[in-house]
Amino acid sequence: MTSRLKDNLCSKNNLELKNNQKKKVVVIGGGTGVFTVLTGLKKYGYKLSAIVSMADDGGSSGILREEFGILPPGDIRRALIALSNTDNKILSDLFNYRFKEGKGLKGHSFGNLFLTVLQRLTGSFQEAVKEAAKILNTKGEIIPVTLSSCRLFAKLENNQIIKGEKNIDIPKHNGLIKIKKVWLKPKVKANIEAIKAIQNADAIILGPGDLFTSIIPNLLVENIKKTIRKSPAKKIYICNLVTKFGETDAFKASDFLKTIEKYLGKNILDYFIVNVAKPKKSVFKRYRLEKSKIVEIDEKELLKTKKIKLIKADLLRENSSLLRHNPHKLSKLINQLI
Repeated sequence: MTSRLKDNLCSKNNLELKNNQKKKVVVIGGGTGVFTVLTGLKKYGYKLSAIVSMADDGGSSGILREEFGILPPGDIRRALIALSNTDNKILSDLFNYRFKEGKGLKGHSFGNLFLTVLQRLTGSFQEAVKEAAKILNTKGEIIPVTLSSCRLFAKLENNQIIKGEKNIDIPKHNGLIKIKKVWLKPKVKANIEAIKAIQNADAIILGPGDLFTSIIPNLLVENIKKTIRKSPAKKIYICNLVTKFGETDAFKASDFLKTIEKYLGKNILDYFIVNVAKPKKSVFKRYRLEKSKIVEIDEKELLKTKKIKLIKADLLRENSSLLRHNPHKLSKLINQLI
């Protein structure tokens, strides 16, 4: 590559970063899905905001909720690490470190405990998140969707009621019975900072992530759905790679889209992103044991939704034992759409 060509490419990249710095991008969800999107997008220079579900009540987060009255820190911790701008890998490893032994400590991650202590020191969960963001030097803000405690409930097609995100996520009931609807109890108001971030956004991204336990709980918080619908921002929904037993068993791509529209409203989304790459059989072996299947793209059904543009792309992470979106492929595609 010639020196002049290198200079031209560098100038082009610098101009793109400068333009992107004016744009505000909001990512809504929870779990590893938000982590993946944020990890990829932070290199593009956007003003990023992660709005994170507060419905988690399993594992370490669930225990800390019960014992300390704290809002669930697990998904917040993941978003903090994703947006961390520190070169010190040990710091992100520290926040992710999970105790394997120790009475009272086993199963807890250091980051969750750290946020619990910060809440005690600052007096509020929101301030604790902000202080943690300073320590990790995050490129963007992490916003709990609500500052009030709530539980996620689901009603199955046989009218059985399931209480708690943990019991929906890891079903003790018959996971083949479809979910009819989900709701939060008690009803909770949105964090005003979440509302402001959505109102000012140039782009809003939903997913990927567990449909009923990571994404939709955000839409159930008062005024979140209404604010998204009113926003002139580009609205993008990223479909999951695989189905999940107990939540989206036997779902096709159109089922994911229809379910999001059930809670968000029709003709609100602008883009629906789906992966077309197929994983190696060896990689998918473990997912068969979990009763998961690759999400089938039923294009004819999807094209019936004329307002929403279907985006098909190879988004699979290579050389991984887990089925995950490749953060760089995904962020490159999102950057083109924005």
